[in-house]
Amino acid sequence: MLRIVRTPSGDVVQDVSGRVPGRGAYVCRADACLDKAIAKGALGRSLKTPLPADVRTALGERRTTMNTIIEGGARGQE
Repeated sequence: MLRIVRTPSGDVVQDVSGRVPGRGAYVCRADACLDKAIAKGALGRSLKTPLPADVRTALGERRTTMNTIIEGGARGQE
Protein backbone atom coordinates (compact mmCIF):
# COMPACT_ATOMS: atom_id res chain seq x y z
CA MET A 1 0.00 0.00 0.00
CA LEU A 2 1.05 3.54 -0.70
CA ARG A 3 0.17 6.23 1.84
CA ILE A 4 -0.31 9.80 0.67
CA VAL A 5 -0.75 12.53 3.30
CA ARG A 6 -1.98 16.12 3.35
CA THR A 7 0.12 17.67 6.08
CA PRO A 8 -1.21 20.35 8.45
CA SER A 9 0.61 22.94 6.31
CA GLY A 10 -1.27 21.78 3.18
CA ASP A 11 1.55 19.90 1.45
CA VAL A 12 0.76 16.57 -0.21
CA VAL A 13 3.52 14.06 0.51
CA GLN A 14 4.19 10.36 0.28
CA ASP A 15 4.42 8.83 3.75
CA VAL A 16 7.03 6.10 3.59
CA SER A 17 7.38 5.80 7.37
CA GLY A 18 3.66 5.73 8.18
CA ARG A 19 4.19 8.46 10.77
CA VAL A 20 3.76 11.73 8.88
CA PRO A 21 1.11 13.79 10.67
CA GLY A 22 -1.94 14.86 8.72
CA ARG A 23 -4.85 13.42 6.79
CA GLY A 24 -3.82 10.23 5.02
CA ALA A 25 -5.14 8.07 2.23
CA TYR A 26 -4.03 4.59 1.24
CA VAL A 27 -3.99 3.19 -2.29
CA CYS A 28 -2.47 -0.02 -3.60
CA ARG A 29 0.59 0.30 -5.81
CA ALA A 30 -0.93 -1.63 -8.73
CA ASP A 31 -1.27 0.51 -11.84
CA ALA A 32 -5.00 -0.25 -12.16
CA CYS A 33 -5.73 0.81 -8.56
CA LEU A 34 -3.66 3.96 -8.83
CA ASP A 35 -5.19 4.93 -12.18
CA LYS A 36 -8.72 4.39 -10.87
CA ALA A 37 -8.09 6.38 -7.66
CA ILE A 38 -6.71 9.30 -9.66
CA ALA A 39 -9.32 9.20 -12.44
CA LYS A 40 -12.27 9.09 -10.04
CA GLY A 41 -10.79 11.73 -7.74
CA ALA A 42 -10.75 9.37 -4.76
CA LEU A 43 -7.37 10.56 -3.46
CA GLY A 44 -8.38 14.20 -3.52
CA ARG A 45 -11.65 13.43 -1.74
CA SER A 46 -9.89 11.35 0.90
CA LEU A 47 -7.33 14.07 1.50
CA LYS A 48 -10.04 16.77 1.37
CA THR A 49 -7.92 18.84 -0.99
CA PRO A 50 -7.41 18.90 -4.75
CA LEU A 51 -4.57 16.62 -5.74
CA PRO A 52 -1.87 18.86 -7.26
CA ALA A 53 -1.40 18.33 -11.00
CA ASP A 54 2.27 17.39 -10.66
CA VAL A 55 1.46 14.75 -8.04
CA ARG A 56 -1.44 13.43 -10.16
CA THR A 57 0.84 13.20 -13.17
CA ALA A 58 3.66 11.51 -11.26
CA LEU A 59 1.32 8.96 -9.69
CA GLY A 60 -0.47 8.31 -12.96
CA GLU A 61 2.69 7.76 -14.94
CA ARG A 62 4.40 5.80 -12.17
CA ARG A 63 7.66 7.56 -12.92
CA THR A 64 10.81 6.77 -11.01
CA THR A 65 10.78 10.42 -9.97
CA MET A 66 7.44 9.99 -8.19
CA ASN A 67 9.03 10.01 -4.74
CA THR A 68 11.04 13.13 -5.52
CA ILE A 69 7.99 15.08 -6.68
CA ILE A 70 5.76 13.98 -3.82
CA GLU A 71 8.35 14.27 -1.06
CA GLY A 72 9.39 17.63 -2.48
CA GLY A 73 6.30 19.13 -0.86
CA ALA A 74 3.96 19.81 -3.75
CA ARG A 75 1.35 22.26 -2.48
CA GLY A 76 -2.07 20.77 -1.92
CA GLN A 77 -3.78 23.95 -3.02
CA GLU A 78 -4.45 24.91 -6.61
